[in-house]
Amino acid sequence: MARYDYLIVGCGFAGSVLAERLANEHDARILMIDKRDHVGGNAYDEKNEDGILYHKYGPHIFHTNSDEVFDYLSRFTEWRPYEHRVLANVRDQLVPIPINRTTLNELFGLDLKTDEDAAEYLASRAEKVDNIKTSEDVVINAVGRELYETFFRGYTRKQWGLDPSELDKSVTARIPTRTNIDDRYFTDKHQAMPANGYTAMFQRMLDHPNITVMLGTDFREVKDEIDADHIIYSGPVDEYFDFRFGKLPYRSLKFVHSTIDAEQFQQVGTVNFPSEDVPYTRISEYKHLTGQEHRQTSITLEYPSAEGDPYYPVPRPENQALYKKYEALADATKGVTFVGRLATYRYYNMDQIVGQALATFRRLDAARRVKRLEKEAPPLAVAAE
Repeated sequence: MARYDYLIVGCGFAGSVLAERLANEHDARILMIDKRDHVGGNAYDEKNEDGILYHKYGPHIFHTNSDEVFDYLSRFTEWRPYEHRVLANVRDQLVPIPINRTTLNELFGLDLKTDEDAAEYLASRAEKVDNIKTSEDVVINAVGRELYETFFRGYTRKQWGLDPSELDKSVTARIPTRTNIDDRYFTDKHQAMPANGYTAMFQRMLDHPNITVMLGTDFREVKDEIDADHIIYSGPVDEYFDFRFGKLPYRSLKFVHSTIDAEQFQQVGTVNFPSEDVPYTRISEYKHLTGQEHRQTSITLEYPSAEGDPYYPVPRPENQALYKKYEALADATKGVTFVGRLATYRYYNMDQIVGQALATFRRLDAARRVKRLEKEAPPLAVAAE
């Protein structure tokens, strides 16, 4: 096998950004491998048998406040402006989520007219929690028990297989509650979808003569056969070390995709189902996201699962303690850079992964410059005795 400057494990955002940067900026020879039969990681999209573009691993909505990240990806795709909206199916109603003033008015038959009215109403329902430790504490402290039980408890139990009282406060701390009538799910500066899909964007990113891609390839089966100066690893960190301290817990998802013989199935891109009486957490319809015109439409039902591909690190203190053991191993491993969601046991949005990969490239670039300067520096003169 040929010799490479870098072996990159994983063809998702982390690996692809680094491959593109290293090939174009350093003229590096790169071999990329991935267990799956496609590039793009979880953001992979394709047309189904009916010709409808869908996301194989559930909806991926691009949003970011980073000009750097947006400008970088804009080299590889045109964009379709898109602001994602989500409704929650509760009490036989469809109401906006995150909770806003419209949600409160429709759910409780109120007539809150201003942000101040909504803020006062939420404050009147909030139940003060002096020592906020769990996800349950976060929500009850902000909006009270009724809204917690209506929107959060059932959904969280389904998503994580745990009660919110058993989960770190970070799970619900990032879910906003609004007093205005803004019904956008995200409020980032840049909100858009790749005009021709994510897969086309990745293919352009990796279109370089120095980048070789091998799909359907397991790192553990080929690592001893590949001659590379440096490894960039974006797979599960516990797997890299053969589960030395045990497996890191993840939640997975199972997706049920189907074509509906109608131009539109639901009002918005995603409808959430918080009730535990419904086994799935949400239904997404891709034509809202892609803008594709077609006489049929494609939807996906998501079922959380304890088994399957790792998607979400389970945020509990004992899991972080276990990860810290692997992190120490990773830091001590020479010649390997660990990057991405699975390699660092953290949940990141797509733009955060791109930002992390760009920052990693800057570190690799700086280290390369230092080495070059060391090689070019004249030897130190030896003092005469």
